[in-house]
Amino acid sequence: MIKQSVQHTEASCKKARLAIQDTLDVVGGKWKLVLITVLRDGKRKFNELSRDAGISPRILSKELQELETNGLVHRTVCNTKPVTVEYSLTDYSETLSEVIVAMHKWGMAHRDKIISGH
Repeated sequence: MIKQSVQHTEASCKKARLAIQDTLDVVGGKWKLVLITVLRDGKRKFNELSRDAGISPRILSKELQELETNGLVHRTVCNTKPVTVEYSLTDYSETLSEVIVAMHKWGMAHRDKIISGH
């Protein structure tokens, strides 16, 4: 793989750090990417999402609110008795696909490296 030479300046490095921090502010933490990955398989009711992701309802509620605020998750209140709520990914969440694929590849390689002891 040939890497292109890029002239870095203090300003461009600062801008890059800010962009990375913005990304981590939106999808960082233990649960957000896990929730996005679960929802990639289709919409889920709140309790299903809690069970499938292995996350407590209190934390799930907070994480889903943040994902919804950032335009990554859509919340639908269903007209049922009792009322149920379904969550699904927005079209905008698709912009994270390359990040998720890259993290998956790196995670698999890292796991192999650690297990093999090299």
